[in-house]
Amino acid sequence: MHANNLRHFAIGADDLERARKFYEGVFGWRFEAWGPPGFYLIHTGTKESPGIQGALQSRAKPPAGEGLRGFECTIGVADVDATSAAVVAHGGRITMPRFRIETVGDLIWIEDTEGNRVGAMQYDAP
Repeated sequence: MHANNLRHFAIGADDLERARKFYEGVFGWRFEAWGPPGFYLIHTGTKESPGIQGALQSRAKPPAGEGLRGFECTIGVADVDATSAAVVAHGGRITMPRFRIETVGDLIWIEDTEGNRVGAMQYDAP
């Protein structure tokens, strides 16, 4: 194992159930109640391709002001247009519409139901 690989991420939420439904509906992630109240493990992949382990947790305190607070993350998706539609259908919003990055893929930026921002990229075939 390489020590510098991203191995975990956490999403802070004001409404855990609303956030859970958003990520289940948009990306098909599975959630497992674990540990203290207000904490879920996030399973982003399958047994064969587990993805990165994550957590959904109650926000310690409300965010203030504008701008990114934390790491910028991008989720790989099979169809960025379908993902855009799912984001809106599940109560999120598109903060940057589809943008082409030559030789890489097509990217959108979204905001979930809790105000967290994340990228979704349809990567070009290798």
